[in-house]
Amino acid sequence: MKRIILASTLSISASAAVAGNLEEPVVEPMPTPPAPVVTAAPDTDWTGFYGGLQYGQGEADLSLGGASASEDFDAFGVHGGYNHDFGRYVLGGELMYNDISGDNGGDGDLTSLRARAGMDLGRFMPYVTAGVSHLSLASGGADISENGFTYGVGAEYLVSERFSVGLEYTKSDFSDAGGVAGADLDTDKVQLRASYRF
Repeated sequence: MKRIILASTLSISASAAVAGNLEEPVVEPMPTPPAPVVTAAPDTDWTGFYGGLQYGQGEADLSLGGASASEDFDAFGVHGGYNHDFGRYVLGGELMYNDISGDNGGDGDLTSLRARAGMDLGRFMPYVTAGVSHLSLASGGADISENGFTYGVGAEYLVSERFSVGLEYTKSDFSDAGGVAGADLDTDKVQLRASYRF
């Protein structure tokens, strides 16, 4: 009987020991750090209407046969237009008016209607432009009213979503100026621009 009790006691003790060894320690999982939030930079969209002011300086050259004359001038005025952003490229049109005053007393108006084609580089857009221009000029007792071809290059930078600044060079060619066959009048102009986008 003692042997049975002893065997039972040993059996229970062994079972308790084995059961105790089966319990594995509980390991708390390491907290996973949150993934960093990546915010994509908003795409710049040049689409929309705009208007603004410009100021520039230039030179007008008149040539007839072997004779030529030139005059420096200041130009300031207004511009307005529309751009459409196609993703990588921007196409648009613009109407510009300049009041010009020459160093030698010449005074007049230069109006142009042009197409613009640019490349969307984010806040920076280089572009080329071409179109038609009209010049009304009174200089040296002569009145000139001519239509011609204008073209140039420029660049614009978005300071904010609504405001941009730019620099532009344009050249305008007028043939048979003043109704005189062979009289060519060319203007070169560099101007600073400031535009508000609607």
